[in-house]
Amino acid sequence: MRHAARENDRLSGPNGEPDNTFPALDGVRHRYLRLPGLRMHVAEAGHGEPVVLLHGFPQHWWEWRGILPGLAAHYRVICPDLRGAGWTDAPPTGYDREQLLADVMALLDALELDRVCLIAHDWGALLGYELCLSAPHRVRKYVSLGVPHPFVRFDPRLLLTIARHGWFQPVIAAPFFGPRLLGRGHQRLTYHLLRGFTTNRNAWSERDIELFAERLREPARADAASALYRCFIMREAARIMTGTYRHCRLSTPTRALIGAEDPIVRPEFLGGFEEHTADFGVEFVDGASHFLVDETPDVVLERALEFFAQPGPCHEAATGT
Repeated sequence: MRHAARENDRLSGPNGEPDNTFPALDGVRHRYLRLPGLRMHVAEAGHGEPVVLLHGFPQHWWEWRGILPGLAAHYRVICPDLRGAGWTDAPPTGYDREQLLADVMALLDALELDRVCLIAHDWGALLGYELCLSAPHRVRKYVSLGVPHPFVRFDPRLLLTIARHGWFQPVIAAPFFGPRLLGRGHQRLTYHLLRGFTTNRNAWSERDIELFAERLREPARADAASALYRCFIMREAARIMTGTYRHCRLSTPTRALIGAEDPIVRPEFLGGFEEHTADFGVEFVDGASHFLVDETPDVVLERALEFFAQPGPCHEAATGT
């Protein structure tokens, strides 16, 4: 299987198109990998120990533009477009927890990466925790952006906060209605998600926003986004809130960076991880809301480089989910 995937690395695009199909970033290489049931686009840069970056919603590999060059000066950086996003295939199914995790595992296998460092944001961060819990031997260290940990204790105040600021989640998840709002007309919901959860509006150029919004104009990608919320994001939030992970242990050394201005992820809701983790830390980053790597790329880069450079303990055996 690994050999077959490497043969397909030679593809530069679905019809052999050159790299100018993608937004340009110095030093970044692009290729497609044929994974089981999915053709995945991957942006790469640098050499050395591998660091995998998993984007959030409604973004793709371009989310990492602010830290990719700095990471690539020290590491081999691998930025996949996850299922349904960016330039990766957007099939009608496969947006559940098991398949999304299988996609990431298949990516690591196709690239023959036994162990990586990991940085992930938003729903990619939820997936990152799944990877650390189910296959701790594959992740040396993990930096989670915008998602604290899966051991959050139930708090009625959190439900009120989610209802007030996370109203868009069931809207996106609604079949037909969600895809139309994301991809048709003026795309007001898509623009709200990008601008409404950002403290520093100057973090986005109009080109950046257009690069994210334009991909959702493809009907298959808007449908995929709705399925992602319906089959993974909302279900995963329910699993966390109902205590599904309280029997698990996170053995991967992990750092969570949270925007100090994030309206949903507040300090009073973040307890409960102490008995479930071996090496864990949370930092609130000033000047950022949900999109930390867009708003404060220098801070994210500095914290990641410092953390990855530190010697870490050997992994403990972990209980899967």
